[in-house]
Amino acid sequence: MSQEINHEEAVKAAMEEAAAKKAEETAEHTEETHPEEKPDEASENNTGDAAERQEEPAGESAEPEKASGKKEKKGKKIETALKLELEKKEKTIAELKDRYQRLMAEFENARKRNEKEAGRRYDIGACEVLEKLLPVVDNFERAMESLPDDEKDTGFAQGIGMIYKQLMDTLEGIGVKAMDPVGSEFNADYHNAVMHEENEEMGENLVAEEFQKGYLYKDQVLRHSMVKVVN
Repeated sequence: MSQEINHEEAVKAAMEEAAAKKAEETAEHTEETHPEEKPDEASENNTGDAAERQEEPAGESAEPEKASGKKEKKGKKIETALKLELEKKEKTIAELKDRYQRLMAEFENARKRNEKEAGRRYDIGACEVLEKLLPVVDNFERAMESLPDDEKDTGFAQGIGMIYKQLMDTLEGIGVKAMDPVGSEFNADYHNAVMHEENEEMGENLVAEEFQKGYLYKDQVLRHSMVKVVN
């Protein structure tokens, strides 16, 4: 009877010991996974979190304003730099335009001078050639005047007349024109007086007769007219 009681007590004690050990292990596991916070630390953490939550909106609003101010300042600097660069480019363009206009004016003046000089040289050369042709014209006229009246209607005489007319038309086409001084006032710039006479029927200082034809090339004298002047 006493042995059965001891056995039951031993079993009960073993079960209580096992239950106590299991409870102790459970408590240790819970403490490791979820450590308990001290009341003061939890309060401080809650207070800090609240303060951070209160400060965050203020920081967030101040940060965009600061960034916006920097961006605006940077934009003004860029705008100022672009304006200065634009003014510099405009000044350079104005200087180049002025230089271009000056060069074009100088080129135009040089071109006109060259044309004028070329024309002057051409006229000088043309005058030298035309002066040598005038005796040929004189000989044509003398030959036509020396023909007898009965030969003026022949084919030969008509051929000479056609050649003479073609020659004079050609000379007139390049600017050669014969003077017609008879009856006009004597002008030493165009006429060469080789004889003087008194004539009451004519006015004073007039050309009465032309001995040799004078010619003009454009506006300059190619050959002076040899004339007789009256009174």
